[in-house]
Amino acid sequence: MFAVPGLGACTGPQSMLDPAGPAARDVAGLWWGMFVVAVVVLLGVTATWLVGMGRRPPTLDDAREKRVVRRWIVLGGVLLPSTCIAVLLAFGIAAGHRMLPLPLAGEAPLRVDVLARQWRWEVRYGGGAALINELRLPAGRPVDVHVRSLDVIHAFWVPRLGGKIDAIPGRTNVVRLQADEAGEYRGQCAEFCGTRHALMVLHVTAMEAGAFAGWLEAASR
Repeated sequence: MFAVPGLGACTGPQSMLDPAGPAARDVAGLWWGMFVVAVVVLLGVTATWLVGMGRRPPTLDDAREKRVVRRWIVLGGVLLPSTCIAVLLAFGIAAGHRMLPLPLAGEAPLRVDVLARQWRWEVRYGGGAALINELRLPAGRPVDVHVRSLDVIHAFWVPRLGGKIDAIPGRTNVVRLQADEAGEYRGQCAEFCGTRHALMVLHVTAMEAGAFAGWLEAASR
């Protein structure tokens, strides 16, 4: 009951918990998995603490006390965190792998070049079309966004469509996005980059394939 008001923050144009594409669903799924595990561990530790606080400490000889201490160190200090980390890596690496610009069967991903600078986004397409603080992409098709920076480190992030990647001067990083359907989304620089960092917003429009092709052709003339 008390959690219901807080769940309102799980939706919205910039919520990673309201995914609108395959990469974003992987990120959200990983987050929910981490959340569930964290809650289970917290409840288990809290229950153990309450039980321990409510019991009179038993009288142990030195040898038994050492065995008990060693057991807690192995189970709680080695086995539990190692298992959690291994599971997290197993799911996290797989999710991250699907965001890489790897070859795909079928239609090739669309390439878009994004230049970050204080404090705006410059978006360029292969045919010569260019936008400022706006990204248009075709719905249902993977889009490889090649990100670089002109000045300081920025971070390109459209939470509902995929993962976050840094824009670093002198280096080009690539992240793959995909929108399931046409709609309006919102991106944001996620790395503090100066006094107007909060205003470095990217408006993202996913268009039906035919509409996008027509727009790109007209914008490239």
